[in-house]
This record gives sequence, C-alpha cells and structure tokens, in this order.
Amino acid sequence: MKTRIVTAAAVLVSAWVHWTLWRQGFRDFHMVGPAFLLNAVAGLLIGLALVLWRHWIPPLLAVGFGLSTLGAFVVSATVGLYGIHEVWTGSYVLTAAVSEVVAVLGGALALLLAWRGAPGGQSTHRLAVRRVHPR
Repeated sequence: MKTRIVTAAAVLVSAWVHWTLWRQGFRDFHMVGPAFLLNAVAGLLIGLALVLWRHWIPPLLAVGFGLSTLGAFVVSATVGLYGIHEVWTGSYVLTAAVSEVVAVLGGALALLLAWRGAPGGQSTHRLAVRRVHPR
C-alpha cells in the first residue's frame, strides 16, 4: 500500500502543477490548454483510484500518465509541441518531471507487486497468478 500512496502522491503533484499552469495562462494555448486541463483532471482521478481501488488498473494508468506527460514535455522541449517550445528550467518543470518519473517507477512497482500477489500466496488482485494443485 505504501507504493500506491507514493505513486498517488506523485500523480497528484503532476496534476497540481498542470492545474496551476493552466490557471496561470496555459489555458489560452490552442491544444495545449485543454491537454493541461485534461492532465489535471485525469491525475486527480488516477491518484484517487490508486488509493481507493485495489486493482491492477490504477498502477497501469499511473505508468501511462507519467510516460505520456513526461513524453509530451520532452517533445515540447526538443522539437516543440503545437507551437510551444518549453525549456528544462523552473520549479514547476522540475517538480512535474520528478513526479512523473516517480509515477512511472511507482506504478511499475505496484504492477509487479500485483503480479506476484500478496504475501502468503493470498492475492488481493486479479492480475496475480495462483497455483492450482490437482487432487
């Protein structure tokens, strides 16, 4: 559960950064504004799902969220994205980048833990593999 809480916190931090930037003027950019708002809402929902829903889907969503958000920033900082050319400076940029890396790593670890199942062989996730002993 600690992994899910850390992952949820990372996703929520990224969502907060995108919400803040959207409110500070990114909402006025075509395509990027709606994407920042979508990122904020999706991050909130994924963060809540990681803590409230004991299933393998929320960690998978956290991995996808982190990869897609960080990937979009890398594209924006290198070749540009919808006319926006970002730079690797500033507290918001670094905060979001670190939180997205943590979301990817934490989500991957939570998926691995779901795959292996709970201690004692009693899985709480459908993704876990169970051994069936013939009688």
